Amino acid sequence: MTDQTQQWIEKDKKQLHPVYHPKSHANPLVIERGEGVWLYTTDGRKILDGMAGLWNVNAGYGREELAKAAYDQMKTLAFTSNFSGMTNLPSIQLADKLAGFAYAGLNTTMFTSGGSEANDSAFKTARYYWKRKGKPTKYKVIARKGAYHGVTLSATFATGLEKYHTMFGPAAEGFVHIPAPNPYRYEGQLQDGETVGQAAARELESAILREGADTVAAFIAEPVMGVGGVVIPPDDYFPLVRQICDKYGVLFIADEVITGFGRTGEWFALKHWNVKPDILSFAKAITSGYAQLGGIQISDEIRETMESAPESEAYMHGYTYSGHAMACAVGLKNLEIMEKEEYPKRARELGKRLLEGLQSLTEFPFVGDVRGLGLVCGVEIVSDKSTKAADPATTMKIFKAAEANGLRSRPLGNTLAFSPPLSINEDEVDEIVKRLGAAMDGIS
Repeated sequence: MTDQTQQWIEKDKKQLHPVYHPKSHANPLVIERGEGVWLYTTDGRKILDGMAGLWNVNAGYGREELAKAAYDQMKTLAFTSNFSGMTNLPSIQLADKLAGFAYAGLNTTMFTSGGSEANDSAFKTARYYWKRKGKPTKYKVIARKGAYHGVTLSATFATGLEKYHTMFGPAAEGFVHIPAPNPYRYEGQLQDGETVGQAAARELESAILREGADTVAAFIAEPVMGVGGVVIPPDDYFPLVRQICDKYGVLFIADEVITGFGRTGEWFALKHWNVKPDILSFAKAITSGYAQLGGIQISDEIRETMESAPESEAYMHGYTYSGHAMACAVGLKNLEIMEKEEYPKRARELGKRLLEGLQSLTEFPFVGDVRGLGLVCGVEIVSDKSTKAADPATTMKIFKAAEANGLRSRPLGNTLAFSPPLSINEDEVDEIVKRLGAAMDGIS
């Protein structure tokens, strides 16, 4: 480490980082610049970013057209309030572009600054909707164990990972968790003849009946669970979920913050199962991380319910940076890039190559499972393949060895996640596999 880098790290101690502990942040990488899929540190290291930042830099680093879109808009109008009675051109244009883009019937967008705000907005919108429908007791949200939905107060307790709750209780009221549809290690009970998808969907129905359908406002799910270990659901799961939500009058919130905008090989991941949500949360890849932007899309039915409200029941919700002009301009340019460069197609083709490469590593005794959908993959590490015993310690060793070898992944318990920029090429995909294999060689 250079003396200059050490000085930067000392100065960095004045900053409080997300999900912070001094032990895990003792010697951070100090990133100076990025280009394509590569990150460059202040001490001269070159690192292949196998996580696209935080699942979001789909267009890769150093895209001058995105920087220019931000610059041009900031010269013209960087910001103005988007509260009722005022709007701006980029937010109008992006909302128009997004109308029906993800799913038919989702034609209204409310913009936020990121995914946590988006999910918080989704929960509030679900409560608002049911109050307008004369059902104020419908306020609860059912989520899944292992889910990650953000770190606002409500999103924290929608998240099904206990480590996010421990120091922030008491819990926000109204969040219920059920087992996730994890084919490799399903935590619920399988009845005779049931698939994992059927069992996990049954848990949703049981939870609705247990809580009372007249108290449940919504069910929220990531199409592919990210922080919970890159869990790919069985194909029968989401169609059953949609049927159950319809049967009991429960809104379905799709958290596509990670999976949206091409990551899984479709523009939005629920399209893999021909399922449409009532509320869609998005963020991250809408700008490829070049500006802070997220949002929710709501069904026409929810919008119509808002439109018919008396002034005393107005939708009193929003953020200072809702519809931020510069961020929306970047989002428009980023969508143009993703369409031109056919990112869903790239994710399908290069994701297949990455998954096959990672599957070749199952020869190692500690690689228990390899899974993926498009360009999001997980490699699960175990101490015993027969028992599937989790091994987070070895996972962390592999993560550190890979980083030392110039490859950035993300350790999620006992799963190493990979979610590289969708701009990645074939040689760079192969480089991920090569560098991870070398790291594993050093462990075994």
